[in-house]
Amino acid sequence: MKKRILIYATVLVFAFVCAIALCVQALFAPQAVFSSANESKVIAIDAGHGGMDGGVCGIRSKKKESDLNLEIAKELQAQLEETGFEVVLTRKTEDGLYGTTAKGFKKRDMQKRKEILQRENPALVISLHQNFYPTKSTRGAQVFYSVKREEDRDFAMLVQEKLNALYAKEGVKARNCTKGDFFILDCCYAPSLLIECGFLSSEKDEKLLQEKRWQKQIARSITSGILAYFSQSSC
Repeated sequence: MKKRILIYATVLVFAFVCAIALCVQALFAPQAVFSSANESKVIAIDAGHGGMDGGVCGIRSKKKESDLNLEIAKELQAQLEETGFEVVLTRKTEDGLYGTTAKGFKKRDMQKRKEILQRENPALVISLHQNFYPTKSTRGAQVFYSVKREEDRDFAMLVQEKLNALYAKEGVKARNCTKGDFFILDCCYAPSLLIECGFLSSEKDEKLLQEKRWQKQIARSITSGILAYFSQSSC
């Protein structure tokens, strides 16, 4: 009888230890946890400008902002989908969304982006851009959130922190996220950020932003910020 009780007790202890081990494994495998949890979450990525509206250009290469925005958007899409999110792009090609080049094309372009965001009803919106400033020494990424949505500040801070850490490797001082009065940030109810990925007025940033490895790291930093945001939101 005692032997049978001992066997039962051993089995129970073993089962308990296995359960604890599985919990620990899940705790230290956040990507897998996020992957299954985020399958139903849609993230909208907006590659700024396009077509006739090329945005700013690289100070030396004359590379168009619109092209860089799309390249980074597609890299971000790939990383987010790999993590388990569903991704919607407002702009999938180098063309703008204005339809015709007649007067008022910019307004039509922005209205089309708004229609896409409202139709898709995403959990988050990320609009990608490149910056330009008269002082060529100004560098780094900067994150903007809507002046009308103070509640988006925490999300902006998380992404800004990740991008600051990336640029710190290049000796660039940290920047602060800030409020911005941008149309794209108020197109739907989802938390929305406009991210200036770097300064095309800086030769160093311009060179980095054209490198695929840097585009991947920019996308990785944004993805990391998004995961951190969802992790905090679920607590």
